[in-house]
Amino acid sequence: MGQSLAEIAQNIKDTNKKVQLIYAFNGVGKTRLSREFKEMVAPKDSDTEEPEESGVKVLYYNAFTEDLFYWDNDLDADSERKLKIQPNNFTNWVLAEQGQDPNIISNFQHYTSESITPKFSPDFTEVSFSIESGDDESIENVKISKGEESNFIWCVFYSLLEQVVEVLNTPESEDRETDQFNDLEYVFIDDPVSSLDDTHLIELAVNIAQLIKSSLSDLKFVITTHNPLFYNVLYNEFNNSDSRTGYRSRHSQKKRLEKLYDGTFLLVNQSSDTPFSYHLYLFSELEKAIETGEIQKYHFNFLRNILEKTSTFLGYEKWRDLLPEETEGSREAYFNRIINLSSHGKFSGEEITVIEDNDKRVLAYLVREINTMYRFKSLSRETT
Repeated sequence: MGQSLAEIAQNIKDTNKKVQLIYAFNGVGKTRLSREFKEMVAPKDSDTEEPEESGVKVLYYNAFTEDLFYWDNDLDADSERKLKIQPNNFTNWVLAEQGQDPNIISNFQHYTSESITPKFSPDFTEVSFSIESGDDESIENVKISKGEESNFIWCVFYSLLEQVVEVLNTPESEDRETDQFNDLEYVFIDDPVSSLDDTHLIELAVNIAQLIKSSLSDLKFVITTHNPLFYNVLYNEFNNSDSRTGYRSRHSQKKRLEKLYDGTFLLVNQSSDTPFSYHLYLFSELEKAIETGEIQKYHFNFLRNILEKTSTFLGYEKWRDLLPEETEGSREAYFNRIINLSSHGKFSGEEITVIEDNDKRVLAYLVREINTMYRFKSLSRETT
């Protein structure tokens, strides 16, 4: 039976695990879940927006965190481009009070390039970026890419998180360098930097896992993501115990967040010891849609994604070669239909599109035939 996001948030809060790792498609509701969770743990009069007046109970990183940063492109002179920082108790706390700018800069350069240097204004209300040209000169006030900007904002949060873990690892509160983290209970991370290449994304996942596993306090972590690679690296990392810190694999729980057709949600335990098989998950979603008759346009995108990954694995040059061809030209017809119905489609359950009955029959036939030819393993569906 489906639940509301508030009920899912309560489920997460009631789970007594050091870390909960949750996979969900884009558009399912991860960011809304992070807000529901934050409001449940810390209503507005006691969340991170008022750290000076009351103890912080939850730190969270999501799309709203990125909204605290915006560009002044200097449209008149086109020369003094700066990333503005929205006046906010959280950003003031991270930058001015905690003095995290050196750590932010080093983390940012580690995941991007040492030649790109962020420069904070004295009052921490803006940051400019320069690029070292290699001849002892630099290009000032450049506008970095959207991916680099996202990375920078994540590094602001991550640098604070490193300090939080270090401070709370001192067991006696009176011996800590600051008491501002004493009431912190949860850290909620929703899809950090998805614009990284695979190598840096893997490194980021490993670093996050190591930082969490090094936490000796009662602090709990919730991580949500739509990226299968990021999820699987974290999955494997959290399955590995650490004798130095006392972390054990049983301290983590892996889940999937699914949106049902009636608008409710389901939180599914990933109880297997094997990592999340993304293509099998897509295939199970196709089978479920066919069984219920709730086929939407985005399901053709699922099928295309499965075929692309399978063709790469099997060494086929074109994924259309995996399609059945019971009569001459039928393979090309199936290919064109998949292309037409998967193009410009969202990769989530948010899209509502009328699908003709004939297209539904085609999808059911292709899923059945492809499963017969390539014998996909059935994905068990255990629920909480």
